[in-house]
Parts: sequence; C-alpha cells; structure tokens
Amino acid sequence: MEYSIKEVSQMTNIPATTLRYYDKEGLLPFLERKESGYRVFHDSDLTMLQLLECLKSTGMSIREMKQFAKWAQEGDASLQKRYDMFLERRKAVEQQMENLSKMLAILNHKCLYYETALQTGSEKNIMQKDTLPYADEFLCRKCKS
Repeated sequence: MEYSIKEVSQMTNIPATTLRYYDKEGLLPFLERKESGYRVFHDSDLTMLQLLECLKSTGMSIREMKQFAKWAQEGDASLQKRYDMFLERRKAVEQQMENLSKMLAILNHKCLYYETALQTGSEKNIMQKDTLPYADEFLCRKCKS
C-alpha cells in the first residue's frame, strides 16, 4: 500500500518535518518518490520508521542510525554488522533498565517515607536517618563525571 507523508505523519505521530529530515539524512534508504517529487511511503518504510523510533528511544544517535540504514542497503553483506549493532543496543537498554530500576527504588522509598510521615503527622518518628537505596552508587557516579 502507498501512503503520503501526511498519512504517515498521522499514522505514526511523527511530524512531517521529522519524516523529511529522516529522508534527507538517508535513514529511509528505500523511500520512493513520485515524478512530482512527493515521497511515497510503503509498509516497509513504516516498519523502518518504527525501528528508527525505537532506536532513537534507546539513545542511538542519528549518525549511528545512518550507519544502520547504510548497512540495510548493503543487504546480506552486512548481516553480522547489523546483528552486532543490535546486540550492543540491547546491552545499552539493559543498562538503562537497571539504572531506571534503581531510580524507581529510590522513588518508592521516598513515597513510602512521605506516606508514613503523612499517616503519623510528622517526619520525626519515622527514622533517625533517611538512607536512600543506591545512594552511594549515585553519588559515586556524580563524582566520576
């Protein structure tokens, strides 16, 4: 099926300006154009957009996404490179998830702390020292920066 840039923008919630930028940067290597110059999107382009948005959400740079698009154009010759890239990306996401899990533990701790303070009417009787989970780890990371 064929879609216009407006239709794709509405379907994906990706602004048309971003779609044009992705095309200009070579992130949509198989995107076709009509004789009039209008972009014509196919289902395979939608799949690529979905993947690009996923990669973007993981923190992948445009430069890295361009490299992936280039490898996609190479076909089977770049299978190992693309596989390695996804292994690396997965590792990065797993690290992000671990960090987010630690942040969630801190937030949960503080929610419980304040919930208890609200129930008792004061912070005084909760605990002498409000020790956050993973506090040392976050402080050490700040020191390394």
